[in-house]
Order: sequence, then C-alpha cells, then structure tokens
Amino acid sequence: MVDGTSPAERGAEPAKPGQLRASHEDRDRVVEILRVAAGDGRLTAEELDERLEAALTARTYADLAVLTTDLPAAGAAAAVAPVEPKDVVRIDCGSGHARRDGRWVVPSRMEVRVTSGSVRLDFTQAVITQPTLRIDAEVASGHLRLVTKPGIVVDADDVAVRSGEVKIRQPWGHDVPVTLRIELVGQVRSGSVTARPPRRTFWQWLLRRPKPYQAALE
Repeated sequence: MVDGTSPAERGAEPAKPGQLRASHEDRDRVVEILRVAAGDGRLTAEELDERLEAALTARTYADLAVLTTDLPAAGAAAAVAPVEPKDVVRIDCGSGHARRDGRWVVPSRMEVRVTSGSVRLDFTQAVITQPTLRIDAEVASGHLRLVTKPGIVVDADDVAVRSGEVKIRQPWGHDVPVTLRIELVGQVRSGSVTARPPRRTFWQWLLRRPKPYQAALE
C-alpha cells in the first residue's frame, strides 16, 4: 500500500549511489555505449534491442550499470554511477582565483577561506547526491560567488557582515521543488558573497535569448 509520503517524510535512510534516479543524459550515455558495442560485433541485434529498451526505461544508476558490465566499454559506463561525495572540501584562496564547475560532485560540507582574489562555485552542472550542503565561509577580502539554478536554495541568514555585502538572487519563486539547500554560514569582513543564476552572454542578450535559468523552468 502506497501512503503518498516521500522517503524524507518517512525518515528513510539516504539512497545509496546505485539507487539514485538516472537522468536522460545518463540513459543516452549508456545507449551510445550499447550501440558502439553492437557495431563492434559484441552484441547481437536481439541483444541490442533488449538492452536499448531496458536503458531507455531504466530508473536508477544500478539499472543502467548492469547493462554494460560485460562490455569492454564498461569503464566508460562506470561514469554513470556517481562518485561518493567527500565529507569536507576545503578551499583556501590566498590570492588569484579558485573555481569548481562542470560535473563536479557536491560534498556534504565545504570550508572556503578567501583572503584575496575570488572563489567561484558553479552548481549548474554539478552532481548533487545529497539534499543539503553547508558552506563555512570566511571572506576577509575578495569575492565568493555561487552560480545556481532552479531548485537550489541558498540560506545566508547566519552570515555575519562586518564590511562588504551578501547578495542572494533566486528569481524563480518558491513553487520550484528544492533539489539542494545550501546553508551558508561564517563572516564577511571585506569583499562580497553573491549567489545568482548564470548571466546571459553578450550575444544571448543581443539576440534577446531567454535567460539561462528560464529554459529549465519550461
């Protein structure tokens, strides 16, 4: 009997990596591996059809992984399964610039210290395996920038500001389901902390293209 409550509401344990839901991109990656394997003669036409159907209807990473375990390309398929997130990631930027972008794995907690220069954390393509991220930030000078997307909520109520500013911009409203809650704590003695979606490039603005986060809401 289904009670209609979510795992979080029932107090269930966090899902293991293999139990996490697969995305369209994850399915497409496995489909390509299967097609290459068939082209190399490693799968018959019947086996290819059977596995393609299974890949396109797979719900979890584990469902996808089992389709390539007997193929030489299984190493590439292993990229489908998310890397175990680290408990703590520390970034100490004394000068210059530090950044995390692309498909980086979001840890449970981050300690970010900026004494000069800037740190940029881009979450638009990040691999999110947990519902919350705590960022302990100490900005003595310089900038800490968070690039977000719909579904990411940044709570900066516990940041002490002695000089500088903390600016959080979340223009997609409160009706978007939350996929990641970032709890930002610490202090800003000089410089700034900002959180906002990515800006349009000059050409996107010139051609009146929609803002990057708007496409995700359609």
